[in-house]
Amino acid sequence: MTTTTGQSADSQAGRGPAPPSESGPDPARVYALGADEQEAARLWRQSGELRPEAEALLARIGLRPGDAALDVGCGPRGILDLLAAAVSPGGRVVGLDADPGHVAAAAGYTRSGPGNVEVIRGDARHTGLPSGSFDLVHARTLLVTIPEPAEVLAEMVRLARPGGWVASQEPDVEHSLCYPPLPAWDRLSEIFLAAFTRAGADPHIGRRLTEMYRRAGLEDIEVQIHAAAYPAGHSRRTVIPDLVHSLRPVIAELGLASDGEMNEVDRAVRRHLDDPDTLMMPHLLAAVWGRKPASTP
Repeated sequence: MTTTTGQSADSQAGRGPAPPSESGPDPARVYALGADEQEAARLWRQSGELRPEAEALLARIGLRPGDAALDVGCGPRGILDLLAAAVSPGGRVVGLDADPGHVAAAAGYTRSGPGNVEVIRGDARHTGLPSGSFDLVHARTLLVTIPEPAEVLAEMVRLARPGGWVASQEPDVEHSLCYPPLPAWDRLSEIFLAAFTRAGADPHIGRRLTEMYRRAGLEDIEVQIHAAAYPAGHSRRTVIPDLVHSLRPVIAELGLASDGEMNEVDRAVRRHLDDPDTLMMPHLLAAVWGRKPASTP
């Protein structure tokens, strides 16, 4: 695929997203989980882990050859390949992310594909892309990680063409399930929620999406809730302890737990999850899609 990296898309249409530093706080800094190699690897795995849910969502929306699609906060992979396949031949896909490392990884990932994907760096709150440019604007596990997610949703709606679609896949962690019960799991969950929400991120945003979509002016809104339980050995089974590992610097800064306690809790939880008799559902996943009203004649 032909890819473009960097902070602008000037070579495509004479304009492009403003560099993140020009649009307020660095968007990479408001991302609740930070950025390191382990978090990038987790996002890469997530693209494969949640592929069935993404395929189901795109089947409901029904993209066609020649359409244009945007994956907001695509990370190192996102659903770029699924979008490219759905709009080929003749369509185009744009992936946008604030992290330059993710942009480079996504560009490398898409380089060997059919040639209709562009990857750019930008702030999801203020992309600088032209209004009404896309038949689908999609984000997955992005709104859950940032304060003021309605700002990003408003930008997604702006970028959708009249009659086009906006879609999100976001978790709701209140209904996670670990059975048999384990005190270390309860403590890990407590630490995770305290660290994850320190800047205003909402781990229960999945249930709020339909309300947010209506307030953003979308119509024909539908929702599908996925409740996946993962077997021993599946990488998604340890997503909560993996997220906590990404948050270790924040946990230390906030004084939520000592390194010794974190190591002990992490070992106990992972040992429990290694047991095939342990039932693990890390969260619900809400897939929501809605249509931007068509322009009046």
